Amino acid sequence: MAIREKFEVDLKELQRKLKELGTFTNDSLIRSLKALETKDINLALEVMEEDTKANILEEEINDFAIWLIAQQQPVSIDLRRIIGVIKIATDVERIADFSVNIAKSTIRIGKEGTIGPVESIRKMHQLTLEMLELSLAAFIEEDVEKAKKVAAMDDQVDELYGQTILQYLKNHEGSPESLAETTQLSFVCRYLERAADHCTNIAESAYYLVKGRRYDLNS
Repeated sequence: MAIREKFEVDLKELQRKLKELGTFTNDSLIRSLKALETKDINLALEVMEEDTKANILEEEINDFAIWLIAQQQPVSIDLRRIIGVIKIATDVERIADFSVNIAKSTIRIGKEGTIGPVESIRKMHQLTLEMLELSLAAFIEEDVEKAKKVAAMDDQVDELYGQTILQYLKNHEGSPESLAETTQLSFVCRYLERAADHCTNIAESAYYLVKGRRYDLNS
């Protein structure tokens, strides 16, 4: 097998591992919100226990990427492809951590807790899932237009976050007994907002890969 052909095979394997981490994180986000909405403590515990898989996948990606650099000594866009995967794996693993944080909030609220209106949380959650999928596709497909869409969706998440926190504060007025639940739901909003920011980081990595320079898509 020619050297270039071998490199392309190894690069596809690296991207496959990144996709696997993305799929795991997507599923973890879905399950964490389901646990919150249904007050399913057992499901929340499962999300927490299975988080080690994200850590293992990130380590595998980093090790394989470093090995690939050492073996092939890539330059220019090939090097950016590998370095980008390392950076993105960190962002995706961090998003998986936010799923765990949502699961922890579910446990703190408990089975007897009152889950208030979560429509805005659902919207933020759905946008974050779409951003994760789109940002990874933008990088792997080297598509800056998809990266731009991710940035626009992040603005929507930020707006929903601000509106939702204000609504929770308003709902809490005169109801001190709901402070614990309100606080945890506010944390969930914050976790989703931060997860969306990490998706934007991935989109910025896609920009860097294609353009060869850094862009701040949040500016």
